[in-house]
Amino acid sequence: MFMDVQTGGPVRPTKWALRYLVWAGVPLLVGLLLARYAGPGLPTAASKAEAVVGSDWAHHLASPLGLFLLQLLVLLLVAKGAGALLKRFGQPAVIGEMAAGLMMGPLLLGSLLPQVHGALFPAASLGPLGMLSQLGVLMFLLVAGAELDLGALRGRRRFAFTVSHAGIAVPFVLGVALAIWLYPQHGPQGVSFTAFALFVGISMSITAFPVLLRILADRGITHTPLGQTAIACAALGDATAWCLLALIVAAAQATGWLPASLNLLCVVAFIALMLGLVKPWFARQTIAPGREGRWLLGILLLSLASALVTEVLGIHALFGAFAAGVAVSSNAQLRHLLVARVEPFAVTLLLPLFFAMTGLRMRADALQTSDIALCGVVIAVATVGKLLGTWSAARSTGMDSREAWRLGALMNTRGLMELIVLNLGYELGLLGDRLFAVLVIMALVTTAMTGPLLNLIERRRLH
Repeated sequence: MFMDVQTGGPVRPTKWALRYLVWAGVPLLVGLLLARYAGPGLPTAASKAEAVVGSDWAHHLASPLGLFLLQLLVLLLVAKGAGALLKRFGQPAVIGEMAAGLMMGPLLLGSLLPQVHGALFPAASLGPLGMLSQLGVLMFLLVAGAELDLGALRGRRRFAFTVSHAGIAVPFVLGVALAIWLYPQHGPQGVSFTAFALFVGISMSITAFPVLLRILADRGITHTPLGQTAIACAALGDATAWCLLALIVAAAQATGWLPASLNLLCVVAFIALMLGLVKPWFARQTIAPGREGRWLLGILLLSLASALVTEVLGIHALFGAFAAGVAVSSNAQLRHLLVARVEPFAVTLLLPLFFAMTGLRMRADALQTSDIALCGVVIAVATVGKLLGTWSAARSTGMDSREAWRLGALMNTRGLMELIVLNLGYELGLLGDRLFAVLVIMALVTTAMTGPLLNLIERRRLH
């Protein structure tokens, strides 16, 4: 029996499923009306709509601004509804929002209701949504970088370094080995095996630090020794994984050894500048009362400038925003300011658009029947790599076996960070449609299994 995490009583799946169907059905009904009265290829559609409502409402609904607002409304309702539904079953709301993005794409909605999907999300309208979703990810990574308070690792650095890097190294090696099997069938044309294998390896190694924080908070174990250890390992591991990813992208983007070497040197110089000069400068600053707005504006400008620099360097704008956040993390006042002012807007409004764009990028035929077995293999490799890498390193430092397994289950959380990495690889042409879809499903499953896996380990400990 599922338990309601808010009331403590049993969940009534039928009740909440019906509520969600009503919630999601309203915007889909609007889309159906749009497809019926304002869709392309229907020369008499406008006149029919005017006959019904007595005006040209359908024409305005199909205008660029009207369609954009309708898309925002539909995506937010479906995403937040799915998040609320999954939260009732003890899962983080972000799992529902991620799944809702897939539901609204060609893979599900486009297959079941192609007319509605075509009217709501015509290809020509996806550009503004994509740019707004990228802005949301930039703001989210700014906050995620600020939450990486590496200074709080005092006393746990050696342990966190050992465990986090083992939790990266083992799945990374397994991912590279898996790429040997995947490359002949799933390697995009023109992409070298080295770039493909390195990217598959790093995609297996990511831990979603922000989602992990929410899972710990939901379970009430944030301030326990296990929670603090998980936070330390995830923080250090995420920082290392993102540095590795930046180097891999810089090398993959370049043509030839000389441009690749130059890109890598520029990346190293940029990271050294942010950590060696900008971060210490922020650490010395204090916010006077009433000056919060100016500091917030300055940080946002810094993040946009850093994003522009890394985009020009060829390692994508996301890394610049993340680096700006890490620089700010040295100042607790500024970190709290970002979390209070920027994170709610990014998480509430903009990130569901990013999830939706992930789903909208998938083609209706992206997954084939034969890919079910591939999904199982990829999920198994990713999970075993994280569990074994974390457990073995934690045991070598003297941690209790069951606590080490619990830590491994927490490190297996991939969530939003994994989707960001996968979208980056897809944009760069390092992933094909089928493997992109398989890895997105892996990100969803490994994140959703965190809670049940922890419950299983805890029950075994009690018995």
